[in-house]
Amino acid sequence: MASVRVVGTNHTSFTVRSLDRAIALFQDGLGFELVSKGPRNPAAIQAITGVVGGDVTIAFLQGPSHRVELIEYHAPAARGSSAPRPCDSGFAHLALDVGDMDTALVVAHEHGLGLLGAVYVIDQGPNAGRRVAYFRDDNGLTLEFLEAKP
Repeated sequence: MASVRVVGTNHTSFTVRSLDRAIALFQDGLGFELVSKGPRNPAAIQAITGVVGGDVTIAFLQGPSHRVELIEYHAPAARGSSAPRPCDSGFAHLALDVGDMDTALVVAHEHGLGLLGAVYVIDQGPNAGRRVAYFRDDNGLTLEFLEAKP
């Protein structure tokens, strides 16, 4: 059986309804740096994704040790959205270590992130003792904040 050697992680990507709102969350709320933002060649998007008529604007934001790609599709007109639950196959989220959960809760509220469950102190495993919370916004982003160990 073949195996490829992974040499690094390039980015995590989210397709969003509003690129500007998502950029504001990552840039203003979470301190990521906007690296680039611009349209892409629709023929290239179709070749890469298989989405016929895909017209997008893409932004890359750099955070501490990780890059996020945000994609807003302007076409095709027939687009949907999904909000899978954490128990559903295909669910994905980005987990971010935060210095202070209380501040993260304020930022989440200011940027329209709703709490999926509750803020919880992890009781076992490698993150035991850390507070954690899952959030989702109407852009389709699901984020997990893990507070630095006390």
